[in-house]
Formats: sequence, C-alpha cells, structure tokens
Amino acid sequence: MTSPVRLVFVIVALAWSGVAAAQTIYPIDRAQILRGAKFDLKVEFPGAPTSGDLRVTINGEDASKVLGKKATVVEREDGAARTAYWIRDAELSSSGPVVVEASAGGSTASVTWDVFGTPDGRLARNVILLVGDGLSIAHRTAARMLSKGISQGKYHGELAMDSMSNMALVSTSGTDSIVTDSANSITAYATGHKSCVNALGVYCASNLANRQHPQFETIAELAKRKLGLAVGIVTDTEIQDATPSGFVAHTRARADYEDIVEMYFNLQPDVVLGGGAQFFRPAGVDRGKRRDGQDYIQKFQNGGYAFVDTATTLGDVAARPETRRLLGLFNDRNIDGALDRRFLKKGTVAKFPDQPDLTDSVRAALQVLSRNDQGFLLLVEAGRIDKYSHSLDWERAVYDTIMFDNAVAVAKEYAARSNDTLVIVVPDHAHPVSIIGTYDDRKGDELRERLQTYASAGFPNYPAPDEAGYPPRVDVERRLAMVFAAYPDHCDAGRPHLGGENVPVVAADAAGEKTGEKATAVASPTYCAPGAARKIGNLPITARSGVHAADDVLLTADGPGADAFRGRVDNTYVFRAIARALGLAK
Repeated sequence: MTSPVRLVFVIVALAWSGVAAAQTIYPIDRAQILRGAKFDLKVEFPGAPTSGDLRVTINGEDASKVLGKKATVVEREDGAARTAYWIRDAELSSSGPVVVEASAGGSTASVTWDVFGTPDGRLARNVILLVGDGLSIAHRTAARMLSKGISQGKYHGELAMDSMSNMALVSTSGTDSIVTDSANSITAYATGHKSCVNALGVYCASNLANRQHPQFETIAELAKRKLGLAVGIVTDTEIQDATPSGFVAHTRARADYEDIVEMYFNLQPDVVLGGGAQFFRPAGVDRGKRRDGQDYIQKFQNGGYAFVDTATTLGDVAARPETRRLLGLFNDRNIDGALDRRFLKKGTVAKFPDQPDLTDSVRAALQVLSRNDQGFLLLVEAGRIDKYSHSLDWERAVYDTIMFDNAVAVAKEYAARSNDTLVIVVPDHAHPVSIIGTYDDRKGDELRERLQTYASAGFPNYPAPDEAGYPPRVDVERRLAMVFAAYPDHCDAGRPHLGGENVPVVAADAAGEKTGEKATAVASPTYCAPGAARKIGNLPITARSGVHAADDVLLTADGPGADAFRGRVDNTYVFRAIARALGLAK
C-alpha cells in the first residue's frame, strides 16, 4: 500500500513534470515592461507541434495583431523537439496588466506582464549610475573606518555614499538562482528584466547560439533612441566584463568578449573608458587576442573617437572642447587597484605605469558627456571590489571601496552644480564578508592568538589617511579582522598580501586541468607559513575563490527622481526609477 508521504511525493513530481513540459513564454511571468521599449516575444512549444496547431494571444487577441508584427514560427528549432514562436522587436503602447496565453495540443500556459509608463516630461536631465561590484556592508564600514577614522565608537566623517537623501535595500536574486552573478544583476538594472547567471540583455531560452536568445532593450539603447542622450561607460575592469557590458550587450554568455566589443561598436556609446585592450586588437598585433582579425581601436577612431591609453593623455584629450567621443583603454586586462597603483606598485603597475584612477576617468567622462545638449546617461563601475573579494583579499577590496567613494564624491559635486542630475549608488550583489574584530600582532604568533574580539579588539591603528582617504600603510600592528564566510581550502595568515593579490589556491593536479577536467583545489603553499591557519574550505573542492551572497544590498541616491527609492525593492526597480526620471515612456 502506498504511504501518504509517498503519494504526496508522486503528486508533486507529476505536477512538476507537467510544468516542465508546458509551453515557456518570454518575457516571463510578472515581467515589468516599459511602455514603448523593444523586446522579443518568444514561446517555446515542447514536442514540436506544427504552426497550424499554435495559438498565442495577448489579452485575448492574436499576439501578432496586438503587436502589429507578423510572427515567425520555427518548427524543430535548432533540431530539437520544440517549435519556437517569435515576434522580435515588439513593443506595447498601452500601460496596464497584460495576459499572454500560448496554446497547442490542448495544453495552455499563461503569464502576466505589468506594462508601465512614466510621468510626462523629465525629472532629470542626466543620470549617473555608480555600481560597486560586490560592494557589501562590511566593505563600506571598513572604508569608513580607514578613510575617516573612528574613536570611542564614533566615526570622524561620512563617506560620500553615506550622505545621500534616499536609501533602499535591493534584492538581487535571478531567475535560476538565489545568488546572482554580475551579468544577470546588471541586466536587471539596465533593462528591468530578470535573467539567469552569465546572461546579458537576454532571457535564457533553449537556443544554442548565444546571441539568438530573446532580447530586450537596455536603458542605454532607449536613452539614445528616444531622447538622443549621450551615453558613457566607465570601469576599472575589462570593458567587456559583465557590469560595463550590461548597457550594450545581448548574449547568453558573458565570456563572449569579442562579440561584446562588436556590440559596443554597434551602439557607439560616446565615452568608453576601462581595460581590456587585448580584445580590441587582432591576434598577433600588440598583444591582441581577436580571432576575427578586426582592429576595433582603428574602427572606433575611424568613427570619430579620440583614443587614449594613459591617464596623462586622458586628462589632456577630455579637456579639449572638440572631444565629443572618447575611447580609453588603459590595460590589456583589468586596471590595477588603488592599493597597488598608489602604494605597493604590484600587479601590472610596472607594465602599465600610467593607469587612471577611477576618479580621473569619471571626471573625464563628465567633461565629454556634458557637451551633449540633450543630457547624458553614465554608468560607472568599481569592479575590482568584487574581484579582490573573490580572491579573499579584503585590503585591496576596501582600498578600491575608498576609491569608489571618491568617484561618488566627483559625481555628487557635478550634480550639485545644477540640481538636474540623478545620482544612484548601488552594489550589484553582495559577498559574504564581515568585520569581527582585530588582529593584534602583540598577542602571539598563531592566527587565533592574534584574533581579538569585543573589548579586547579595541580599534585598529592604521595611520591617518592621506588627502584622498587612503592610510599609507596596511601592515600595521593592529589590523581589522575582516573575514569571509564562504571560501576554498586556503591558509590564512591574517596579514595583508604585500607581494601581490592573494592567490588562495592552486590546482592539485595541473595535468588534469589540461584534459578539461577541473582539478581539486588545494591551499596555496605560499601562504602556509608558521602562524597561519590552514582552513578547510566550505565550498566545493574544485572552487578556486570565494563566491557571492544572496544578501540584500544597500542603495543610496540623490537628485531629481531619487524619491523613488525607499524600503526594499527588487533590482529590476532600479531600471524603472531611471526610466521614470528620464520620462522614457513616450
């Protein structure tokens, strides 16, 4: 006799299998769609029914009639047992709830969309979106301690991102996971649509080709098409990395760097500043990596862009009144962080000695973008906060948080001149990191002897910061104990990595890596010196680095339209607030 528990399990399993076999509709259920924004409607019908057996309706009417476009039906799409129904570049002209139904062979699936408009007119002439990649509360707290100082439990100043008029908690989960990555999270900010890990500007459908998944228009595309705004993208990572690419890219795979450079060229943002020069150059030429033989630096120059590759030339060229389009690439890969560039001279500083600070790039971008009479949209990313957190190198991450806050100050100073600029400061996701006390070298040799908590922790004794907010030394006697909650096997000395960025693990079997099998990761012996603690990882044994967290992140905002942010919001709401401020639903 079947037990009640087993019967419930069978019923649930059958229900799940029914859902899996039903039609899949994109955009997905509860999607929020800006009135007049372009998107692809796709329905995937399992079992490859013929076109005559399909029916897709919007609020009860034929979808192609409502959208004013003929549908394309692809039987056995990509050779699979499914039929695809497509209407590309669709848009909806009326606000309100929309019910989409798709039927075939007696099976019906439906989703409901919220089509929203914006108030008449524009609240803001310009929008500056500053994204601290991976920026968590602990990063902010540590940056405030180091750059402003703390005594008797009180700080001696506020970060620029602290003192803003509006604040909200932002939830960041994606369609496929409670923990997102930077591609999916910037997609939510840039388009108002949730997607899945590794996807930029597309829903994750069943298509084989990365660029064939259903797309939706980005805020940058909308701003240029509808308002004629100038668009700027500034980062300290490779310009093709996930966050900066969120304004321009439509691909299922964020690693498609060559394609993403092409997408930059297709959209032609007015200012593009960051690293990643190797994917602009053809392979075999000046450290280039492009396999298609294209020289995109030359293509951009032929398109009227001034090109710079040093901080010195950046300032000079941006100051010229005739500069209206600017491409700056300052490293083959990521730009070195503040701690390495300013103090330790590690990383690739010897190879690229004249890299700009993020504040330099923001000032240059604002100079150029402000020459557009229609206003501008600027994305600024401090991307190495995330990268250094992945490598469990909190000092480098916090120095870059200080740099990011300095860039926020530059944006706020610009906005204060005319009160027509919305400034939004927001992480894209969190890292599981916390400050739990201090490490005091006077207390012993072993890590756990040096770790002090509560009253015994006291306060760190970093020297007074310089004029930019950076203490000139991190290797002081009593340092912050900032720890990560998710990590691979590694050795933790509780000391800063003065010789270069932390590399917590190495492959246990390098030969296995060459066969395509991901080898077990083991603690890097470099850091397993006397006094260090050998930590058994809590991540899968192949993990090479720390991971993101699903924690909500903290958004702050100033300027016209900032009043939209309060309480807890979904990450897709950031797009909606920007669209509202710019009056994009025309």
